[in-house]
Amino acid sequence: SNQIDVKGLIAVTSTHLKNNIYPESINRVIEAYKKVRPNLLKHESNYPSSDYLYSCVKKGVPVYGMQGVGDDFTSEGSEWIIKELQVNDDRPLWISVWGGANVLAQALYDIQKRFSEAQANELICKLRVYSISDQDDAGIWIRNKFPSLFYIVSPGGRYGSATWPGINDVVKGLDNSCVSNKWILDNIQQGHGPLGAAYPDVAWGMEGDTPAFLSLIPNGLSVPEKPNWGGWGGRYELYTPVYCPGGENIGNVPDEPETRPIWTNASDTFFRYVYNPYGRSIRKDSLCFSGNRASLYRWREDFQNDFAARMDWCVKDYAAANHPPVVKLSHSSKIDVVSGEYCVLNAAKSYDPDGDHLSFLWFSYKEAGTCKSAVKLFEPENVYKVAFIAPEVDQDETIHIILRVTDHGYPALSRYQRVIICVHPRK
Repeated sequence: SNQIDVKGLIAVTSTHLKNNIYPESINRVIEAYKKVRPNLLKHESNYPSSDYLYSCVKKGVPVYGMQGVGDDFTSEGSEWIIKELQVNDDRPLWISVWGGANVLAQALYDIQKRFSEAQANELICKLRVYSISDQDDAGIWIRNKFPSLFYIVSPGGRYGSATWPGINDVVKGLDNSCVSNKWILDNIQQGHGPLGAAYPDVAWGMEGDTPAFLSLIPNGLSVPEKPNWGGWGGRYELYTPVYCPGGENIGNVPDEPETRPIWTNASDTFFRYVYNPYGRSIRKDSLCFSGNRASLYRWREDFQNDFAARMDWCVKDYAAANHPPVVKLSHSSKIDVVSGEYCVLNAAKSYDPDGDHLSFLWFSYKEAGTCKSAVKLFEPENVYKVAFIAPEVDQDETIHIILRVTDHGYPALSRYQRVIICVHPRK
């Protein structure tokens, strides 16, 4: 919350809780946060006051889905969304939907009623929605009714095909310890103050809703306005998904075809780099991971370590805790080159605020760019600079090179720099 500007915390219903809302559950978490905030401020600034966060807690209607949208269902939650949209602020307003979407639907319903078409469009253009699947029938209504609205979702209630469960999948070949109940107990719940003690045992899936805001954390990797570039919240592409009826539908939410392009599931393929006990300190693993959830698997250990470090900040002094490295390039993060040109990328100015040793890893994120030619980075790819030869192209193409810098404190923390290479054909 010190890096994301929280504007509202709205209690809503969903297919899993159709007739009740519990803002008091939000307030309990804020009460625990209030007790650790003084210690958090020893580590980073801008953590909001508990009084401010209490003022952000708003109620939706205790009614399920579209049954709670219409002339008689305006709530303090839907009014708060409209109020924030009217603030003179050029930034987009992100709505992270962790349950049902009917409060957002009501806000949009009221905007259409109260404002001129031009004014309504101006407000709606400021909205960005990331929904954890559909947990009522309001999501599909919104997407059909407001075709220009920026909307990220694995549509429907078929969680099995969604991207976001990649945050807690147990996958052969991955380090699954970071999503285990023991990891949660050791790193979050026990010995981390009142906020950690308030963290419940897993009942369904650990942190299932968290991808809806992970890409908003400024880590040098994520560009929230570009879901197709990938980041801690996963990677999504803009298209109209093919309608595939049938299959598991958790909670019996509407199973309807999409009528327009949405930001939705995109496939990634990657190989892990693993520790090498001799010689070069890392090696490329032989196991390949692919599919839409792989766009979360890429970063899972990193963002779980970030979570653990922040929980340490709740109870430890600055010198006893770890803090993320600072990644600095010696050149622009956008570079123009010509096919066949020799290119060098350099991050020698990177440093760690705690004085920890830093490890580097450069890799090509093929799916994020437009260039389909393979980009081979010259070895070694685990030092502060790397080189490659721009591939042959027939038209302007982009290549995304990611630098991951990891410190050796505990827990080890990673930050990134994305370098976009614009490759032009030879003249």
